[in-house]
Amino acid sequence: MSELIIPTDLLPADPRFGSGPSRIRREVVESLAAPGSVLGTSHRKAPVKDLVHSIRTGLAELYRLPEGYQVALGNGGATLFWSMAACSLVKHRSANGVYGSFTRKFATTLQKAPFLADPAIFEAPAGRLALPEASYAADSYAWAQNETSTGVAAPVRRPVDLDDSALVLIDATSAAGGIDADISQADAYYFSPQKNFASDGGLWVSFLSPAAIERSAELTSSARWVPDILNLTLALDNSLKDQTLNTPAIATLMMLEAQVRWLLAHGGMAGAAQRSRTSSDILYGWADANPLTAAFVRDPALRSPVVVTIDLDAGIDSATLCGIARDNGIVDIDPYRGLGRNQIRVGTFSSVDPEDVRALVACLDWILERMPGLSA
Repeated sequence: MSELIIPTDLLPADPRFGSGPSRIRREVVESLAAPGSVLGTSHRKAPVKDLVHSIRTGLAELYRLPEGYQVALGNGGATLFWSMAACSLVKHRSANGVYGSFTRKFATTLQKAPFLADPAIFEAPAGRLALPEASYAADSYAWAQNETSTGVAAPVRRPVDLDDSALVLIDATSAAGGIDADISQADAYYFSPQKNFASDGGLWVSFLSPAAIERSAELTSSARWVPDILNLTLALDNSLKDQTLNTPAIATLMMLEAQVRWLLAHGGMAGAAQRSRTSSDILYGWADANPLTAAFVRDPALRSPVVVTIDLDAGIDSATLCGIARDNGIVDIDPYRGLGRNQIRVGTFSSVDPEDVRALVACLDWILERMPGLSA
């Protein structure tokens, strides 16, 4: 236990700043056990199907889905959706933007698929951005709207001169619900709900264009072996019935539905994006002004509004700093384990109150002024 005890009046009201799973509003957690909860009931009966219907219609409203797009969902999270895309969406070869751990993992999944050619890789070092460019050999183009490992945000727009038959696949796991997007620029905009949507993992959601729906129907009815759990057409068929192929975690659905309704009631995507930007700007401003810190993503245009990564001076040990914070109840500001940098990473999702971020900065200043062996 650290000997540094932060004064109570400096502490955030809610000290959870993880980049996933993210904080869940306490009233939502309490509602799981409240009268009328559907926990422990069949996912193929009206109460849970009504819940799924509310999620699907709420997300369509939140993102102003273009005509013909459908909201699909299923078990397994975004990691499973990578394999589902390999089976049900990529026809021969993909082109992938790789600029962090999660964009690389999707590219690796596609590379391992025995029925696909190796993807064309457009790569940038961590902290920078590389987007795939139009290529005659690719039928699918993939990147992440927000690279959770590094805090790089990317635009959602179709590459220039893209063939009309090509699909754009956007991993929006840490962006959806906190960064707006024109969904018409993507064919599969997919995410898990444990970030801005303040729920648990184990579920994937995707906004599918008519072209993606058609591609999936073509591939899943072909000679290609597609397991049911990776069959996007089967998942969509179930989604249109307001259910999932296999039994879902009902609590995850309940928390997701509550957050969708909360976002709609607080200004929709414009309000969510502004809230996240306000929180992240507090941290970036602090990092730029403090001689002991610097934003890891050097280009301000690429800095994520939902996952903030801040490098620390060599005289500050991030593990010690994060340990002191944790001993005082401030949790999950540790750096991404695979990046290997001396830094902190802070989730500024739409469920995070900007006032809590201001309090976090005050607490970090308090710790830095008192860390043993540090001369500011």
